[in-house]
Amino acid sequence: MALTLGQLRVFVEVADLGNIKDAAEKIGRTPSAVSMSLKQLEDELGGALFESDRKTRLTSLGEYVLIVARAEVRGFDRSVSSIQAYARNEIGRLEVACVPSVAAQLMPQVLNRFLAERPDIELDVRDADSQSVELSIERQRVELGIAGRPSSEGIVAFSPVFRDRFVLVCSADNPLAINDAPISAVELAEQRFIANGASARMRDPAFQAVARASRLMVRNVTSLLALVRADFGVTVLPALSAASDAAVCCRPLVGEDVYREVGLLWRAGRALSPVAQAFAETFRETVALSNLEVVPA
Repeated sequence: MALTLGQLRVFVEVADLGNIKDAAEKIGRTPSAVSMSLKQLEDELGGALFESDRKTRLTSLGEYVLIVARAEVRGFDRSVSSIQAYARNEIGRLEVACVPSVAAQLMPQVLNRFLAERPDIELDVRDADSQSVELSIERQRVELGIAGRPSSEGIVAFSPVFRDRFVLVCSADNPLAINDAPISAVELAEQRFIANGASARMRDPAFQAVARASRLMVRNVTSLLALVRADFGVTVLPALSAASDAAVCCRPLVGEDVYREVGLLWRAGRALSPVAQAFAETFRETVALSNLEVVPA
C-alpha cells in the first residue's frame, strides 16, 4: 500500500491535537478509522510515529514525518484553493515573505495598488531576512517571496526585479562621515565593522573579506542601526535598508559589484496561483515607477 495524502493529513491532525478523538471530530471520521489510518501509515513506513498509544509524544521518525507531511498537506491545500478560486473567478488568499527593507519602503505602495482592484483578497505578508525568505519558499510556508538571490536555485526559482547598491552606514560623528567620497574596503578595515545578513552576501571579494573578519554579527536591522547611531561601529547595508533611519550617514562604496539583486522567489517547478501572479506583476509595476535600478524581466 502506497502512502496517501489522506494518511498524512490524519497524522498531522493527531500530532497537532495530541489525541485520536479530537482529530477524528475535526476531520469528520470515526476514531477507529483514524487509528486504522495511522496503523497503515506506520506499517508502510516500517516504524512507530508516536512513543505510546496516548499519541502525545512523537518518535524521531514521527518528528521528521510531521515536517514533511505538513509541507505536503499545505502545498496540496494551496493548490486546491487556487483551482477553486480560478474556477469561481475569485482569488482568496496569498502568503508573501519579504525582506524588511522592501516591507518598509515598497510594500505600502504595492499593497495600495494591488488591493485597490481586489478589496476582498486576504493577504499574509511576513518580513524576514533573505535566508529566512528562501527557507519559507523551500518548506512551502509561503507561496511568494521577495528577497535577494537565493543560494539554492534549483529548489527555489528567482526572477530579479531591481538592483540595490550597498552603502557604508556610520554615525555622524564617525570620521568616515566627513565627505561624500566613495569608501573603499581598505578604509573599512580600519573601523570596527559590524557584519549583518546582507553584508555576508556581498559579492565583491574585498568587502567579503571585511565582513568575514568581523567579530560581531547583528542580523536585526533595527538593532544594527541603533549600534551605528551610538557610534559603536560601522556597517554596510543595501541603500533601501538604510533609508529608514535619517539619523545615520550613508556613503557610497568603491567598486562596481557592490549591489544586491532583489527579486521574486517561488518554489521551482510549481506554477504560481492567479493571485500570486497578479501580486508579482503589481510589484514589478511599483518598482518601475520608483527611482530604483530596474532589472529587465
